[in-house]
Amino acid sequence: MSIQDIQEYLKPQMQQVESIIEYYLRSNVELLDATNRQLRERPGKMLRPMLSLLVAGACGTPTRDTARFAAAAELLHNATLLHDDVVDGATERRGRPTVARILSSPAAVLIGDYWLTRCMQVILSADKYSERVLRTFATTLGHLSEGEMLQMQKASQANTTEEDYITIIFDKTASLFETAAVSAAISVDATEEMLDGVKSYARKLGLAFQIKDDIFDYAPPSRDLGKPVGQDLREQKITQPLLCALSSAPAEEERRIRALIGEVADHPERIPEVVEFVGKYNGVEQAAGIMDSYINAALQSLTVLPPSREKEALCELAHYVGNRNL
Repeated sequence: MSIQDIQEYLKPQMQQVESIIEYYLRSNVELLDATNRQLRERPGKMLRPMLSLLVAGACGTPTRDTARFAAAAELLHNATLLHDDVVDGATERRGRPTVARILSSPAAVLIGDYWLTRCMQVILSADKYSERVLRTFATTLGHLSEGEMLQMQKASQANTTEEDYITIIFDKTASLFETAAVSAAISVDATEEMLDGVKSYARKLGLAFQIKDDIFDYAPPSRDLGKPVGQDLREQKITQPLLCALSSAPAEEERRIRALIGEVADHPERIPEVVEFVGKYNGVEQAAGIMDSYINAALQSLTVLPPSREKEALCELAHYVGNRNL
């Protein structure tokens, strides 16, 4: 089963999710409504709702609430992207100009807030478990904010450790993967054993997803990745490939590179030197090995689930995360 097979298999359920999103994003404010429609023209991979639907099917029989919670996960994800573009000063997203660039940073923040409120409204419309799921999403919102602030703090100090990095990527990425899976499991009355299993799977999948994303920052410039290569370095972010190289280098060279990273915001011409350093110490290859270990651990977490087509698809989804080119 390929990722295309999964998308085709989930097509009827995904259409239901998309209809919920479109319904809740409608607005009488013409500028807001038009912007929301444009954002939905390129919805991205929609991995989080896909994860939700597969988890629900692997743990039981998906319900209308399953689709609602899957839609909520996608709404929250896109709200964070709108906010992140403002924080990062990004000018492109998914090959198109960002809302912040087209309208303004304040407009992007307000639209992100709108998507966030709609996320909450979708959850509150559920037939069952709305309060429990809302608490889960609220916890994730806290993680998202804390992760962003910790990343900003560490970028300014150029002293990110492995432990810091894992905290950041859990907060900013894996926490929402986890919530998408847990809310789906709740929607089908999954057993505690199943719930723990899919929670563990989603957390590790999310960590692997972000490490893969961070590996892309060191990819050749010719690859169309939807964001400029070296963007993390421009923002002074120390991610897994660089951490691996730093841990392999002599202490003196590590100190030199960390000091250099503290200067790249004002001297972007120094970025190739950091990229060369990562290559010298096989940082990308080491990071890929760590990513693979998370994917294998994610697959192991699925052993609590009974055989099903959805379980097979969850396995394929994990392999897709590790092998994806975008």
